[in-house]
Amino acid sequence: MLIEQLFFLVPLGALLALFFAFFQAKKIMQYSEGNELMQKISAAIRTGANAFLRRQYRSVAVFFAIMFVILGIMAFMDFLTPFIPFAFISGGFFSALSGFIGMKIATSANARTAQATSEGMNQGLRVAFSSGTVMGFTVVGLALVDITVWYMLLKYVFYSHLNHNPTEQIRLISSAMLTFGMGASAMALFARVGGGIFTKAADVGADLVGKVEAGIPEDDPRNPAVIADNVGDNVGDVAGMGADLYESYVAAIVATVALSVSAGYEFGGVMAPMMMAVFGIIASLIGTLFVRCGDKTDQLSLLGALRRGVYVSSALIVIGAFPIIWFTLDCANNPGRIGIYFAVLSGLLAGVAIGAITEYYTSDSFNPTKTVATAGLTGPATTIISGISLGMLSTVFPVLIVGLSVLISFFASGGLTNFSQGLYGISISAVGMLCTLGITLATDAYGPVADNAGGIAQMAELSPDVRKRTDALDSVGNTTAATGKGFAIGSAALTALALVVAFIDKIEDLIPRYNPDFQFNLSITNPPLLVGLFIGVMLPFLFSSLSMNAVGRAAQSIVREVRRQFKEIPGLLEGTAEADYGACVDLCTRSALREMIAPALIGIAAPLLGGLLLGVNGVAGILAGATASGFILAIMMANSGGAWDNAKKFVEAGNHGGKGSEAHRATVIGDTVGDPFKDTAGPSINILIKLVSKVAILFAVIILRFAIFS
Repeated sequence: MLIEQLFFLVPLGALLALFFAFFQAKKIMQYSEGNELMQKISAAIRTGANAFLRRQYRSVAVFFAIMFVILGIMAFMDFLTPFIPFAFISGGFFSALSGFIGMKIATSANARTAQATSEGMNQGLRVAFSSGTVMGFTVVGLALVDITVWYMLLKYVFYSHLNHNPTEQIRLISSAMLTFGMGASAMALFARVGGGIFTKAADVGADLVGKVEAGIPEDDPRNPAVIADNVGDNVGDVAGMGADLYESYVAAIVATVALSVSAGYEFGGVMAPMMMAVFGIIASLIGTLFVRCGDKTDQLSLLGALRRGVYVSSALIVIGAFPIIWFTLDCANNPGRIGIYFAVLSGLLAGVAIGAITEYYTSDSFNPTKTVATAGLTGPATTIISGISLGMLSTVFPVLIVGLSVLISFFASGGLTNFSQGLYGISISAVGMLCTLGITLATDAYGPVADNAGGIAQMAELSPDVRKRTDALDSVGNTTAATGKGFAIGSAALTALALVVAFIDKIEDLIPRYNPDFQFNLSITNPPLLVGLFIGVMLPFLFSSLSMNAVGRAAQSIVREVRRQFKEIPGLLEGTAEADYGACVDLCTRSALREMIAPALIGIAAPLLGGLLLGVNGVAGILAGATASGFILAIMMANSGGAWDNAKKFVEAGNHGGKGSEAHRATVIGDTVGDPFKDTAGPSINILIKLVSKVAILFAVIILRFAIFS
């Protein structure tokens, strides 16, 4: 009974995270926003970002309304419990809210970061990083709020009569909670894809016409797409990322809760991931206190400052996880369960290792990215070839690391004697990887703020020293963003594996009632499973194609608009006339909202249609194939894009001829190719591979009853 009472620490952890986020937000607002021109530019960015999110949320609300009706009909037909439609809506709402709050503070921090950077590097880092902490702690705080509300309603109100049957009670609770995870995934996919299309269309258009064709600097106020580019940093890299990581965090916890029943851990197995999340908030909060640097502008000093915070938080988890696992899983009476602690450690260390590998391949402090920059000396083609090959090579160690983590988690958790306990260990290793999300997301989210600060410094004609400092912050932000994406992708692979198992468990629960004659045949030689496997492997490629084509079409409209303004507005290139920034913002908004629909619907339609055709065994193949290929493709795209971006920054720092050189033009083109890789398709794939599993779980009864090949 005492273990069950631990749950009341979860809302306290949520309040701690949200209070800290509020405190950081208030601290940021006390900094100066700079001169009148800086305030005007920041306000324009803020207005554009708010307008896009309002229109995006209105569009997505239509989808959620349709899904609510569909789920309501299924509940009326007794295929689902009546709480599931509402859980779906709440997951989407909190996912959207996480991104919205992060975006609001980011658009308030950009000019303040530029002004603080003019006073010193450490001041600029503190403001930008504080903005990131608002995002990080808002995400984990709201996630625990969502979990708290639903857990308390289900356990103490709707299913309180099942207190005498804890196994059934946990099974019903986890079923509903998986559904709000699906709502979060759906919202995250729309946010990531829509925001990614907006930001990369603006970025590509601004770079190709402004930097390559017109030869004007990045963030030059003469470029009509410059405000849209800065708006895009916020709606894609902040709001979209917040919704994305909210979904990842919730999915890891809820998937572990769902597997606690089959593992035989009951409420101890439920409390373990939740207590890890609460302690992770405390560890992350302490870690933020160690992020500071002097006035050095080199990447290694800045990276060292950010690494220090993450490593301190991780070390605290190593210490704190042991008593949590010991107590929640009653290891004093069941000493074999302490192996779960090593599963948590394997996930945590795998996350740190993937971050280090990603940093090595994407930071211009190391040879791989320098090699891409050197390839720019011989033109765009060799730059692109070099970047793609780097991305492919960079998949090797993350795959081996995740594979090793899976094996360690499975065997340490007792998988040899109890298969379900081994699977629980794999799932909780994803919680271990994500439990320090408060600070790891902060190191990621600060990057777009630094990028915006550099743009404002350029447009407001601040001292070149300020731009040099913001460029250093931005370059490190590119690396930490790539590291954050690798972190999210690695955890997505572990969570997706757990969700595949949760799907199989769900089917086994439904078989006696809905299809007693059904039998699993998960042999690789079973045709429906084999066909499903091929379809699953193909899905991330189809999704990426649709996403990147969407960026390409939207970017073409921006290129045409920027060229038109340069041609038709007298004096624009000479700086005597003002560009029509609103036209580019509006074009990006309309294109993103139109183009985001098809890629986002892939994740929902594929498992349902595939399931109706190929049955349960075919869906298992789809889920396995999508997880395997999606994990590798996402890493490759994220690291290629990060390397291209930092190769450009390396040249702009004065290497290989510096700005305006042939190498610069080549690396700018490489960066435009990498933009949809790293900020649209790549990071969205980790949402896709979890969403397909959640959709399969939600519609499991339909697939089981009505499939052609059952």
